[in-house]
Order: sequence, then structure tokens, then C-alpha cells
Amino acid sequence: MKFRNALFWLVIISIAATACGGKLPTNALPTPQIKVASAPKVDDTARAFLSAWESENYDAMYQQLSSASQQTVSAEDFSSFYKETAVNMNLQSLKTEFISSTTNPDSATAKYSASFTTGIFGSFEREIDMPMVLEKGAWKVSWDRGLVMPELAGGNRLQVESTGAPRGAIYDRNGEPIADQTTAYALAIIPNQIEDGKEGILLNQLSKLTGRTTEAIQESYADIRLTNWYVPVGEASEAEVQANWNVLSTLGGLQLSEFTSRYYYNGGIAPQALGYVQPIPEEQVDEFRLKGYFGNEDVGQAGLEKYAEDALAGKAAASLYVADANNQIISRLNQADPRPPQNITTTIDKNLQIEAQKALLGFKGAIVVMEVETGRVLAMASSPGFDPNLFEPDNRNSAEQLAGMLNDGQQRLLNRASQGSYPAGSIFKIIGMAAALESNLYTPETTYYCSSYFEELPGERFKDWTVDKELPPSGTLTLVQGLMRSCNPWFYHIGLDLFRQKGATYLSDMSRGFGLGSATGIEQVAENEGQIVDPKSDGDAVQQGIGQGNMLVTPLQVARFTAAIANGGTLYRPQIIEGITNASGENVVTFVPESNGTLPVSEATLEAIRTGMRAVVRSKTGTAHIPLGDLGIPIYGKTGTAENPLGDAHAWFTGFTSTPRTDRPDIAVTVIVENAGQGSEIAAPIFRRVIETYYFGEPQKLYPWESDFNVTRTPTPEVPPTVEGQSGSSSAPSVPGQVQSTPTPSG
Repeated sequence: MKFRNALFWLVIISIAATACGGKLPTNALPTPQIKVASAPKVDDTARAFLSAWESENYDAMYQQLSSASQQTVSAEDFSSFYKETAVNMNLQSLKTEFISSTTNPDSATAKYSASFTTGIFGSFEREIDMPMVLEKGAWKVSWDRGLVMPELAGGNRLQVESTGAPRGAIYDRNGEPIADQTTAYALAIIPNQIEDGKEGILLNQLSKLTGRTTEAIQESYADIRLTNWYVPVGEASEAEVQANWNVLSTLGGLQLSEFTSRYYYNGGIAPQALGYVQPIPEEQVDEFRLKGYFGNEDVGQAGLEKYAEDALAGKAAASLYVADANNQIISRLNQADPRPPQNITTTIDKNLQIEAQKALLGFKGAIVVMEVETGRVLAMASSPGFDPNLFEPDNRNSAEQLAGMLNDGQQRLLNRASQGSYPAGSIFKIIGMAAALESNLYTPETTYYCSSYFEELPGERFKDWTVDKELPPSGTLTLVQGLMRSCNPWFYHIGLDLFRQKGATYLSDMSRGFGLGSATGIEQVAENEGQIVDPKSDGDAVQQGIGQGNMLVTPLQVARFTAAIANGGTLYRPQIIEGITNASGENVVTFVPESNGTLPVSEATLEAIRTGMRAVVRSKTGTAHIPLGDLGIPIYGKTGTAENPLGDAHAWFTGFTSTPRTDRPDIAVTVIVENAGQGSEIAAPIFRRVIETYYFGEPQKLYPWESDFNVTRTPTPEVPPTVEGQSGSSSAPSVPGQVQSTPTPSG
């Protein structure tokens, strides 16, 4: 209005001046100032909307909608629609590009392209027109579902249909299934429905199907015999149940509940190594969607199931449809062909693995069995174990047992074989001997007087294991004999001497050369690196000499260097995958032995160590002669009892076989039993059972604490004396299949 008034008077004055025949002075009136408000840019508004879409900032997008559009859709429904559309098309990434715009005084149209990259349906692109209106001086989007893609205009939405792909099977080295997608049964007992005279048959059948002892099953309902309670026993495959149906169908007190899922045979074979599957956790849905999952699948959560997820999962067949508001299919946008899953054959020997797991019943601990010339892991047992079938919600036993299994304080999911870190104790004397020989300060024949106490540090006195056993000192021993006898003072002396003469890192560096303090490279299961700490004082060095102090090692690391001693010095990468095959049976992956290190010692040093390890078993004064001397298989080994500041000592035994048999390659076996005491009394008999199973097909000799295989004695058994002492004992509870032991620690 001001502009129009100024213009009017300017014209009047000009006319008057002309009529008078005169001119206005140049400074008679000020120069008029004209201000024109600039209109907003459609392009900027459109680009901001598209940028917010790419970054999934749906709140920012909603703020750009016109008031009329916001009246038709709430912010919550707007956001949900975009999320639902992204999930249904399995969107991995979105790329938008502004193309052009046209503008009228109060409306505009922005043209853009949207490129969708999906994990299942490939990539496709759409060109879309975005209508806009001018509201209060700003451009706003007139929104409709068609702004996602034209096919969705008018209230349509995307709908996906898929056929779930079966998960690939996992086999043992002989082709026996250990995990598969199949129908199975949850087995349970209703105590008061057991028929008179048939309890024995019922227990035998359940033991046959689940692998549990009849005593352990009976004990589970011993106190509730007169109730109708549901007592879970385990699971069995449909094939196993059908094979025994003629007997099972006649037994009262037995309840079978069918379910179809990922089934793990024998209640879980190497469960910590194989892992388990579960629905994708909510916080990981976006991560898996980017990999081509819909978000409702079961995926590997640990172990081999997690490591080989891509191979085992395959891809489902799927179709992407446009549906109207009434869920009626209008058209099919795209489809994806299925990709069959792949099957995995492991290096695990099913029978050996099962017996290794049974060998640790009642204990916390681990067993690793490895071929010395290849790195194949034939067994990896961790106790206490768990039943991976309980992670399946459709398994009737899951509701009864899963929470208890996870919350009993036993850390059942921990793979103690590769993740458990322990003081090495006397098995470290193998490395101490190697370091001594490589230092050129010692020879295999160097002698040292092994007394009851080590007193080379002023004011300090460290005892030998013979003191607690009330045995006389071992006397003068060569270095080889020191290993055989596991003389603590000998290796206290070596630790101190090497520290003083070769430097603080010398023995530590030798340890690292044996693979301690770093990952073995197995990759297929989670592992702990342990730790090797350089000693800072004479006292630290003395403790390091016998594998104590701040040192931590895993059973897998110990098995690996034990195998290297046997094979001439090669540190193989441990592996549990023998091969991966596709749906046509063609090999996709084939096992190849991989060397990832060499022991930093000479063949002469290795030979001296092997001589000492053979004497541990063969010599009458060797620490493992009593439990292993009559085995009939050439064994090289080392006992260990590692002091534990948090409780009773840990029992170790590590060793290997040396036979001329071509049908049974030589193996290295490492056993750790937590808080069990002496390696010779507890770990060595367990080692023996593994060797018997491997070479003879089944255990041959009962443990000192057993009344039958996998059944502890009642009352508490006495462990017979060993060369390490005459008074060791192992206390066992009356519960079948469980053992607790607290023998006196020794070398």
C-alpha cells in the first residue's frame, strides 16, 4: 500500500511540474525503497524431504506434510507405514535423486527418482511426482502412499509371502547327524502313572533315547514318586521314537510332546562348540535385515551355528505383492528364488565327543582332542553342558527347564575349552624345560637337587608338592627327570635363573612362541587369548617357572602346543569344519591343514621333552604311572595341579599318543578339571577314558570314584594313592553322574 501511495504522488507531482514548464530539483523527493518478499524454493523443500527419507528420519518428514495431509495420517501411522514398507521389501538401502520442479503461485510439483536396493528382491527404481502446496509462506508436501512408489497410491501397501528355507544340517566326521531340521519329541515322566513292574523298561528306553543314565533319570523323580508332576527327561528325534515305538507305546508314565524345529541329537553334541539358534533379537533386526533377512527367522547365536550362519541359513523363496486396504492382492511386484542351505560336516567324532562329555559329568572343566598332524579337533567338551533344544519355545521341556539352565550359576554356555582361562600350573614345566635347553645354560643331563623346599631367595621358602604328601624329597634329578617327577624346586630355579641371566622376557617369549597369550586362530568358536605377563621381580620369575603368577592359558592353547611337540614343532590352526557342501552335494569348502606357527626350539629339545613326557607315564616314579602305566597305548604326558586363589586347585593333564596305527591318527588330549585337585588323581583318569574310547570304541576301566560307568559310588569313594602322595581322596555326592572332589594339590 505504501508503494502504491508513493507512486501515485510521484505521478501527480511530475504532471504538475510539466504543466508549469519547470523541473523539480533533483533533491526534492527521496528515492523510493521497494521491498519484495522472496518466495520459498520448492527444490530445497523437496530435497530436505528426500534426505530425511534416506536417513529414516520419519519425524522430520512428517513435519513437512501439509496440514491437510496430517489430518489424514497420524505421525505414528506415517512412521509405521514407512517402516513396514521397508521391512516387507527387505530394504537394505535407499537412494533418492531430485530431478525437477514446476511451480504455480500456490502449488508445485517436484519430480524425483527412488532407487530401492533389497536383500531379497534385488534392486528396482521408480520416478515419482511429489505434489506440494504453499502454506504460510512455506512449501508443504501433499502426502499420499504413492510418494513411496506409485503402486501404493490410494491406500495400498506392500505384502510379502515367503516359504521358510530349512536350515542346513550339521554332521560329525562320519556323516552322523548332530543338528538338523526335523520333527522331534519332548520326553517326560509322570511319576504316579508309572506301571508296576515296568519302571526298569521305561528307564532303559529313556536312557537309550537320551543318553542319560537310568540312575540319573530315576533320581530326578525320586522325591515325587506319588505325584502327577511333569518331569522332563530329554528329547528324541521322530526317527528314534518310531524305531522304539512298539515298546514306548506300552509304557505308562511316559509323555511325548511333538515339536518341529532345529533338533540337536543326544541332548546336545559339543553344544558350546556347535552353539544354538534363536529368533533374531529385537536389537539386531536391522542388522540382519541388511543381510537379507526378514527379521522373523531363527539364527545362530553361538559357536558353529553363528560362524557358518550364511552357509546354513540359505534363502527362502519370496514374492512381493501390492495389496489394497482390504488385503486383496492387486499385483506382484517382484519375486526371489530360493537359495538352498548348505550342509556342514565337522571334524567332530560323535562317539568320542559323547564319551568326552560323559567323562566330565559332575565336574566343571574341559577336554580337547586334536589330531597331532592336522589340527582337526575330534572332540571339544565343556562341562557342565546344556541342552540346546531348550532354546526352542515349541519344545514342551523348554518352559520347564530353560530358565533354570540359564540361571543356575554354572555358566553352561561358556566354552571352557576355548574361553576358559586358567593358571597353567605344572604343565607349564614343559615350556620351562624348552626355555632352559634353548638358553644353552642347561642340557638334558644337567642335575639339580630336588629338596622339599626352594630357598634361593633370601627370606622366602617355597615348598615342593611332596611336603603336603609327607613324602621324602625327590633328590638329585636330571632336567628330564625333573619333568618326569614334576619337581617344583627344579623349575623354581629355572624361572629365577633365566630371569637373571637371560632377561625378564626370555621365558615369556618362549611361552608366546608356544602359542600362549594369543588366539589359536580357530575362528569357528569364540576363544580367549589368555595372558602371559613378563615378570618384574625375582619372586615373579620363581612363580612363572611353575606356571603360576599372572599366567592364564586355555585348554585349546595347551592341546595345540602339545600336538606340536608330538609332530615335530608345527602349530596347526585348530579347525572343526571338515567340509561344506551345497544342495547338489558338491564341496564348497574342504578341510586343509593350516600351519600358523612353529615352536621356537630345536629337534633335540623336542626329543628331550618327549623323553621326559614318556617317563611321566612309563617310569614307576612318574607322576602319571599309576593311572596310565598299564594302558597299552604309548602315552606321552604331563600332570599339572594349578593353584587357584579363589578355591581348590585345578587338575590338568595333557599328553599325546604315538602309535604305528594308520586307522587311528595320533592325537593330543588336554584335560582341565576345575577345583578338583591333583592332575594325577582326577585329570589323568579322565584322559585315559578319552584314549580308551578313541582306540577301543568305548571306556574300558572305571574311575576310582565310579560304581558303574558314569555313576558315582555311594557312599563317598576313596581315590587310591599315587606316586604324588599316599593320602589323596575324592569326595563324591550320592547323586548319580555327579562328582565333587577336593584332593590335596600337588605337582
